Amino acid sequence: MPVQLSYAFVVLIWSTTPLTIVWSSSTMAPTTSVLLRMLLALILAAIVVTMSRIKMRWTKTAWLLYAFSGGGIFIGMMLSYLASRTVPSGVISLVFGLAPIVSGVLAQKLLGEDKLTIIKKSALGLALVGMFLVCFTQLQELNLEPLGLIFVVLATINFSISGILVKRVKIAIHPMATTFGSLLVATPCFFIMWLLCGAPFEVASWSEKSMLSTLYLGIFGSFFGFLAYFHILQKLKASTVALTTLITPGLAMTLGAWVNDETITPLLLIGAITIIVSLALYQFGDSLRLVNLMKKKAS
Repeated sequence: MPVQLSYAFVVLIWSTTPLTIVWSSSTMAPTTSVLLRMLLALILAAIVVTMSRIKMRWTKTAWLLYAFSGGGIFIGMMLSYLASRTVPSGVISLVFGLAPIVSGVLAQKLLGEDKLTIIKKSALGLALVGMFLVCFTQLQELNLEPLGLIFVVLATINFSISGILVKRVKIAIHPMATTFGSLLVATPCFFIMWLLCGAPFEVASWSEKSMLSTLYLGIFGSFFGFLAYFHILQKLKASTVALTTLITPGLAMTLGAWVNDETITPLLLIGAITIIVSLALYQFGDSLRLVNLMKKKAS
């Protein structure tokens, strides 16, 4: 699959994932919903690996890759599902929009990427302002519990760290093998968490929407989504991969308001626009500055 197509697919999946997470855990316990999702994805991955005869790697380096990616999946997913009980889907996607900046800061230390320029530092400051407005809106105007926002912020940091750690592992491996190996690590962790939370499994209380959302998340959100994600992660810089969250917040917030009656207050909208502008500045500010300097020299 061309990397451009994988990138577009990741954007589409991540735009719909926050909403379907909210739906899937509306009548299911979060631990049950995410466990069923991972089990389905693991089964699909095992079938594809077996039928396609994709070579799995079981070296120490490969297991390190699976541990970094699978551990990131477990921590990030668990935090996101817990947050979904109180935080609107649009806000979850919006907070995840900070991932490119977090990745850029961490990539300096862990991947040896270039230090932040003045423009990137300005974008970071602007992003913090936008984040403050979003959090203020959720806590003051919508009276939401602060713990949910903390879960989302931690999940975002985890997502960025996991992506960078995966990039540090130097190994040539098929994205499908990475997906299967990661699910082999993550799924038992979700099962243990499910047991620790009392193994809730009240099928009679599950709504059709919750079950269909879990099915969607297992097939597209996890199996195809992880496959496309690991594909682009192998081909692109970690900070560029995280740029997918520049596009998804607006789509996710629109979907949440349209089909789930989520409230978008004026202050929340201002915060969202501020974050998106900061991300655009972070990614394209230096390039535009360089182009303008070249034009001035040419003239």
